[in-house]
Amino acid sequence: MNIWYKSLIKPPLTPPDSYFPVAWSILYTLMGIAFFIVLLKPDSVDKLKAIGLFLFQLILNFMWSYVFFKLQSPLLGMIDVVFLFLILLITMYYFFKVSKIAGFLMIPYLLQVIFAIYLNLGILILN
Repeated sequence: MNIWYKSLIKPPLTPPDSYFPVAWSILYTLMGIAFFIVLLKPDSVDKLKAIGLFLFQLILNFMWSYVFFKLQSPLLGMIDVVFLFLILLITMYYFFKVSKIAGFLMIPYLLQVIFAIYLNLGILILN
């Protein structure tokens, strides 16, 4: 974590820095398995939508780190993570349509995104 982040006032329940690499390693593994399951399913409109939405939400996921840490903007981070949440919900809808297992594998990620909204909002309010 960078000096700027360490200087911020954090909301209650902010985990230690060591939480994030472990949590995200697990989440990216589950997301990758879910995506692979979708890729293996027969071609359909729902599958194509699921793939496109997954890739879009992944871009939003990666953008959050850039806007929050590199641009040092909790406001832009908040906007990004809310859009991520909304696109993730739609992505999960199509994952569930294509494969129930793939949809269920995305639930921990959804919970983490909700937690990220809480943390980002807390930082935005407190700083």
